[in-house]
Order: sequence, then C-alpha cells, then structure tokens
Amino acid sequence: MVKQARQSEPSGGVYVVVGDDPYLVGRQVERLLDGWLAPDERALCLHQPDPDKVGVAEVLDELRTLPFLAPRRVVVLRDADAFVSAHRQALERYLEEPSATGVLLLVVKSWPKSTRLAKKLAGSDCVIEAGAVAPAKLAGWAAGCARQEHDKTLAREAAELLVEWTGDDPGRVAREVEKLAVYVGSRRTITADDVEALVGHNRVFGAFDVIGAMTAGQRTEAIGRLRRLFEADRSAEYTVVGAFAYHFRRLFSARALLDAGQSPQQIAPRLKVWRRQEAFFQQARRLSLVQIGSVLAQLAHIDHGIKTGRTTVPVAMERLLMELIAVGS
Repeated sequence: MVKQARQSEPSGGVYVVVGDDPYLVGRQVERLLDGWLAPDERALCLHQPDPDKVGVAEVLDELRTLPFLAPRRVVVLRDADAFVSAHRQALERYLEEPSATGVLLLVVKSWPKSTRLAKKLAGSDCVIEAGAVAPAKLAGWAAGCARQEHDKTLAREAAELLVEWTGDDPGRVAREVEKLAVYVGSRRTITADDVEALVGHNRVFGAFDVIGAMTAGQRTEAIGRLRRLFEADRSAEYTVVGAFAYHFRRLFSARALLDAGQSPQQIAPRLKVWRRQEAFFQQARRLSLVQIGSVLAQLAHIDHGIKTGRTTVPVAMERLLMELIAVGS
C-alpha cells in the first residue's frame, strides 16, 4: 500500500477506480475527493447519482456545468460497470473533448484493457487499481496503514497477531489499527501486548476457555461457552477461527516440546505463555500431536468453507467441538 500525494489538480477529465474490496475502493475514492474538493465545496459541486437510474446525457450535462464557488465539479458513479458497458461510445466521445472544469470518477469492479475506452486512458495516472491485499501480505499492509495513516510503528509480531485474530478483511484490520493507535496514545510503537490487550483479550481467552472445557470432556460447558462467545461479541464470527488456530498452534508447539523432554518452566518463556500457564499445559497434555494436527487441518477446512459460503462459523465450530469431545471421550 502506497499513500498517494494529495492532488490539487486532476490530470484528466475521467478517472477510474477498479477493485472489488469495498474498503480499499472506498478509501481510494475518498483520497481522490479530498484532493479535488474541500469539504465545504462538496455540497454544491459533488454529484453522486445512482448509475442504474441516471442517463449518460444527465451525467455529461453535470460535468459541463460550471462549478459554483469551487475549482471544479465532480461526478462519482459507484458500481458503474453496467453504466460503462451501456454508454461506452458516449464516454469515448466525451474523452475527445472533456470539460475543463468537470471530473468524472467511475468506480468499477473490472476494467478490460482491450476496450477502446480503456486504451484512451492507458498510460495515464487516471486508472487506479485498488486491488485486494493477499492474505500473506496483510500483516505488512497493516503495518503500512499504521505508519501512513496514524504515524505509528506496528511491530511485526503485533501485525501478524492482529491479522491472525482479526481475519483477512482489510477494512476490519484497518479499523482495529485505528483503535490501537488511539489506545497507545502518544507512544509510537504498537506491540503484540497491545494487540492482545485491546483486540484479542475477550476473543482469545474466550476461545481458551472453550478449548479448556473441550479437552476436559465437558461437552455442555464447551458448547455453552462457544455460544456465549458469539452472543457477547458480534465480530466473533469473523475472528473465532483465527483465535482457535492461534491456540492450537501454540498447543502443538508445547506438546512437541513436552514430548522432547522439556519442562513447562522451559517452554513457557519460549512460547510466551505468560498467563494461565497451568491450564495451558493441562490442555497440551490432554491432546496428542496427531489430535492437535488434525484440529488445525479441520480449522483450515472450516475457514475455506466459510469463505466459499459452504458453512457458517457457529455451525462449523459447534460441529467441530462435538466431534473432538466424542473422540476424546
């Protein structure tokens, strides 16, 4: 993610923002608008009609109307794919002689480069890709967001923990980064402890309690705690799989080290298990490496099923708990 400089003068009459992530697209649109119009200029010189209900003639008339008490008039068409397809030739003609004081901003999910319209804008800075952030790069993206938007340093471990607990939605990650920036106040660095305290405390320790009841064979208690976790935190559906995976990865490492002959006193600082150590190692002793590995594989399968719409988080997690308790009993 590279923060673009504010633009006082658009370099063209038509801009295109391409992408399907609502947060990333919306963020880019707002950056452009901030550079083109002052807040008090938007009321009279920013027009955002519904592209499904407006005709191309109305849009072009708006662009050609002289701005009032502002340097330019801006028309934004969001979800404009169908509009562009229906009025491509009219837009091509407009590009031949665009308004000197009007800027058209098209927000689309796709922008085929083979079209004549796309070729007219090729090579300019008027087509902006707001592409999705790959999950593997999201921690780095979060660190960039903290640095560029809030002048904070998000430590690498903190960034990875944040993404693991928050999920791979850039908008959700950005909102948590903003909360963390406020939480640390004047301190410049956001640490993993900050992430745990603000973002993960309820979710992670809620998951910890569910796992504790599960490994103890307490079916009713485990399922009850899981349901209360969802009831108490609406965002838990987005984060609980990550919280469970985080715990089970640590349990896997702890069990492997226990099997290698190391003591809990040796393992705890290595894995940074600072809280509830006795309960943590009880969980590790109750499960074999094979069982923990199987849980991690099932969590990955659940995560894929959720993202593809094949299951829901509460149903999948409750089913997983019942299966694990049945195996352990």
